[in-house]
Amino acid sequence: METTACFPLLLLICSLSTAQLQTESDNDIIPQGKQTESQGREPTNASHHQQTCTQDINAVLREMSAALGEQRVETRHLQRENEAKLRELEMQKTEVDKLKQQLQAKLEMQKTEADKLKQQLQAQAAELISMRARTNVTENQVEALKRDGEVKQVAFSASLLASGSGTVGPFNTHTTLVFRYVVTNIGNAYNPNTGFFIAPVRGAYHFELYIGAHGSASHASGAVLVKNGEHIFIAWEHQTSGYGSSANGATLLLEVGDVVFLRQWVNTRIFDNENHHSTFSGHLLFTI
Repeated sequence: METTACFPLLLLICSLSTAQLQTESDNDIIPQGKQTESQGREPTNASHHQQTCTQDINAVLREMSAALGEQRVETRHLQRENEAKLRELEMQKTEVDKLKQQLQAKLEMQKTEADKLKQQLQAQAAELISMRARTNVTENQVEALKRDGEVKQVAFSASLLASGSGTVGPFNTHTTLVFRYVVTNIGNAYNPNTGFFIAPVRGAYHFELYIGAHGSASHASGAVLVKNGEHIFIAWEHQTSGYGSSANGATLLLEVGDVVFLRQWVNTRIFDNENHHSTFSGHLLFTI
């Protein structure tokens, strides 16, 4: 601002000085009679005004140089401040990006842990159902079964669906299967409401399972024979098209009150209809 204002001032001074010199030059015209006398004197007034104009110009130039120097210093100072602020902003952005990445990583870890806990809880819930089913056999019922040790005939056979056609599953955890369509239940050791077979006497029992489902690229069919929560044998089949089935069987030594049932494998499907494709059967071979 100061430098810009100096230019008009400089022009004004030069203009005034030039005009004054011109006026004085005109006034200094000497009459012809005195021309000879004046020729011997030097034009001191013109020289004096030229010197004054030069001094004024130099003064204005010095002021302009000083103002320009101050502006350069101020500009460099502002530039350094801006560079420092820019570096500070870049550092803050870097820190924000790091914090964002750390927070995202923590959230992903927490989500993974939550999914694991959910799966564990589901598995524990399934085990709890099995344990509750066993504990529902009260001491009085066990004593009654023991007194009925003379029971010699135990056999049952049931299919998965009570009626109609459908597919069970898939589930994200192992799930107890309840075979509701009962064909035979001699001795009433099988419960179609819970899917559990409870041994009425100590002895050797034979069980068979047949499992089937329509083909799928992402889901197989499978079930496990379980004794008191322990996996014994599995029936498993996986094909991408058509209908596939699998079967398995086992002979088990059971004590009075032992529980045997089928558990559907995680992420599998099981199909059944009025033709009874998927079944669960068992019978007492002999007492011990």
